Amino acid sequence: MELETCTFAYCQRPEMIEVETDILLIGGGMANCGAAYEAVRWATPKGLKVTMVDKAAADRSGAVAMGLSAINTYLGENDPADYVKYVRGDLMGIIREDLVYDCGRHVDDSVHLFEEWGLPVWKRAEDGHTLDGAQPAKKLTEGGKPVRSGKWQIMINGESYKVIVAEAAKKALEINRAATGQEINLYERVFIVKLLLDANEPNRVAAAVGFSVRENKAYMFKAKCMLLACGGAVNVFRPRSVAEGQGRAWYPVWNAGTTYALAAQVGAELVLMENRFVPARFKDGYGPVGAWFLFFKAKATNSLGEDYCVTHFESTKALYGKYCSDPHKLGTAIRNHMMMNDMKAGKGPILMNTHLAMAELGKTMDAKQIKHLEAEAWEDFLDMCIGQAGVWAGNNIEPDKAPSEIMPTEPYLLGSHAGCAGIWVSGPDDLGAPKEWCWGYNRMTTVKGLFTAGDGVGASGHKFSSGSHAEGRQAAKSMVAFCLDNASYKPAVAKSTEELIGELYLPFEIFEKYKNYSTDTNTNPYYIRPKMLQARLQKIMDEYVAGVSTYYMTSKTLLDAGLKHLMLLKEDSLRMGAADLHELMRCWENYHRIWTGEAHARHILFREDSRYPGYYYRGDFNLIDDQNWKCFTISKYNLQTGQWEMSKRDYVQLIPD
Repeated sequence: MELETCTFAYCQRPEMIEVETDILLIGGGMANCGAAYEAVRWATPKGLKVTMVDKAAADRSGAVAMGLSAINTYLGENDPADYVKYVRGDLMGIIREDLVYDCGRHVDDSVHLFEEWGLPVWKRAEDGHTLDGAQPAKKLTEGGKPVRSGKWQIMINGESYKVIVAEAAKKALEINRAATGQEINLYERVFIVKLLLDANEPNRVAAAVGFSVRENKAYMFKAKCMLLACGGAVNVFRPRSVAEGQGRAWYPVWNAGTTYALAAQVGAELVLMENRFVPARFKDGYGPVGAWFLFFKAKATNSLGEDYCVTHFESTKALYGKYCSDPHKLGTAIRNHMMMNDMKAGKGPILMNTHLAMAELGKTMDAKQIKHLEAEAWEDFLDMCIGQAGVWAGNNIEPDKAPSEIMPTEPYLLGSHAGCAGIWVSGPDDLGAPKEWCWGYNRMTTVKGLFTAGDGVGASGHKFSSGSHAEGRQAAKSMVAFCLDNASYKPAVAKSTEELIGELYLPFEIFEKYKNYSTDTNTNPYYIRPKMLQARLQKIMDEYVAGVSTYYMTSKTLLDAGLKHLMLLKEDSLRMGAADLHELMRCWENYHRIWTGEAHARHILFREDSRYPGYYYRGDFNLIDDQNWKCFTISKYNLQTGQWEMSKRDYVQLIPD
């Protein structure tokens, strides 16, 4: 079947809007909200324009959109060096310690801003009891003691967390817009689907192209530099929830791997893309377990009442050595591995003993305090995963009276939570890191002028929401410096406007051209609808690239077969058909997911060990091989040959054990 082109013979041509700016922020999540706030402070006095473009609306965009019950990274009395040790331990010994330390030494400033802007932070009263955000207490900067649910986490009333943070970003953008004479510098519901390199400099980003998901408009943003921070990747793998629960996931379903795909497509180096996060969550609702483990002190067991982290400790230590040497400091992946051993042995379902935790805490409380404790337990879900409360209600489960099932989810690709997939970036130059780690501006990728933060920065997990905001601020200051150092640069684009909008709208043209060839527009020999293509992608990734159906197991033979299917799927993706703007967005999201899934598969194939047991296993290399593979894995898509180039880069430890 010949390759189609869009001549707008069958669909309506969109209006093409061109925007010229200095600093372009792609995405409206925590990282770019931090970047907007910080960039405006430094850019506005210099007359630099700052522009944000977001697929959604900044108030409810990104992983924090529904809310959170805790800020997972707040150092407070802790040392940034200890933070590095914690992250290094949980991510199986390989991280960019310069980036993690750099984030750790700045993150508290963002948290203090959140509280200043109105985010309620729980405090500890003098008698030791909790003062939630509705009760008066000193601010953190005034000596208030936060209620910690763990060494690094503090509890919040966080339903409006993202709205509060977004408001500060939008106010900053308004200041810059007024000062620099821009008509608009916040573009919401505009989906960026492609980056363009400069016509005169082969490794320099010049423009970003996308379309409105509400109007018949296409956009080209030309900029001196860009911050690409569109979150991680969800729905690359087949989710556990099917039928009426289809699409329900732990991480936001709108995160389509755009950060990784757009960076790879312009030749940026990716790092540790074999890493993925497989969180243990409450079954079917994907409700968070962190507060139950850390704050309410609940314990998880198999259905026989056995603590799998105890019964499987010695056997896991025999397999994975020093990464399972202390039963009190088990990484997330290792705990997953132990849980899955019991699931495979038929000792499931795995249970979170919520009822026992509540009963134990109630022993030292009066009736009023117990009622407050129950409210806190429910708030944990109403703040951030209201669907879990619905699942419990629908199944007649009262978590204070009975245990609840937990289950490892399908894999997610991300770089800000307990995962470290992402893009290789330049780091700070004052921490003693190797020179090849800090070759340019802080948080700039290997493509000139292209920066990233949050989920985009690889080898640097456990930033969570606060760290992503802080990292966006760090990147923003670097971008202002970059613009001032490149003041004379004028972006140049090789492709014509006609060619670009034709590429964007091709799925419209295909659908309209061929929709009458069948009586059911969902079944057609000339195109594939995005929902069907996504199902194919998820099936391939699930069965060949270590999804839930194989208990996260794969091998060279499986990966080779999976990559063949992915290449065929990539060909077929050029014939996706879209009936409306929503489906056009879904088409391009699918394309980004395919690129992300391919990078993930190629990295797992390249790394010949099981570096993250409990997240994935190589059946043919089921060991952690520090002698040969304690290194960064690097991939780069070669724009000239169309091939992926894989390599190793040395890991260097900066913070002593």
